[in-house]
Amino acid sequence: MPELPEVETVVRTLNSLVAGKRIDRVSVLLERIIQQPKEIEVFQDALQGQTIHRLERRGKFIRFLLDDLVLVSHLRMEGRYGVYAADEPVEKHTHVIFHFSDGTELRYKDVRQFGTMHIFRAGDELTAPPLHKLGLEPLAPEFSIKALQAAIGGKPTKLKPLLLNQEAVAGLGNIYVDEALFRAGLHPERPAASLSPAEMKKLHGAIVSVLQEAVDAGGSSIKSYVNGQGEMGMFQQQLHVYGRTGEPCSRCGTAIVKMKLGGRGTHYCPKCQKIRKAQ
Repeated sequence: MPELPEVETVVRTLNSLVAGKRIDRVSVLLERIIQQPKEIEVFQDALQGQTIHRLERRGKFIRFLLDDLVLVSHLRMEGRYGVYAADEPVEKHTHVIFHFSDGTELRYKDVRQFGTMHIFRAGDELTAPPLHKLGLEPLAPEFSIKALQAAIGGKPTKLKPLLLNQEAVAGLGNIYVDEALFRAGLHPERPAASLSPAEMKKLHGAIVSVLQEAVDAGGSSIKSYVNGQGEMGMFQQQLHVYGRTGEPCSRCGTAIVKMKLGGRGTHYCPKCQKIRKAQ
């Protein structure tokens, strides 16, 4: 599933490609993608004539800011957007097409068909599902050590599943939680309540630095992710633990271990990320 860096890259790319374009009409080829309104005709009619002013990210969601509406899109496992000329053949697994007045189209493709789209009146999207319970934005100025401590400090929950909880920190997923915990030297099973102030500071810094570096690299193309121009991300070349089971740790040479934690594959170095008491 695309995580914060990948979604941020998609948003930045699409802003350069579709901001300012007017939607003439919308074709919905797979109804299950549309979550709100449920009536496909209402969805299509609402978007007709709207202009895309800009795109923004909230957690792993994309917000299309229109004239007086906001379209909220989640890519889920393998959703992707691309801009095409109207006369280009429509590829397989294309489920929604936004036809623009300039003769181009924004097409949403999704092999797994798990993606979602919701329409709201501008401003209403932040107080209703699916955005209303999202937690801290880790690349926002408000994401301080104190804010992270307030969100997760004192909780008995293990670090890995807690950081994957979108109500705690929005946008983190399997890749970047594993990488941040490695960078901070923290075992994925450490209870959040056991972290010392110094360890919380390390975790905060690791989350921010890993995410920012990944954004700068265009995200990680682990499976099918590409940006709005069909380009791969390159951060996978900088991963230290994720997907490196059995390979030597870049710090100490110990073999990277993979285990199941909270139903998710979790990668760590057993020497650099020992479970130990708070210092």
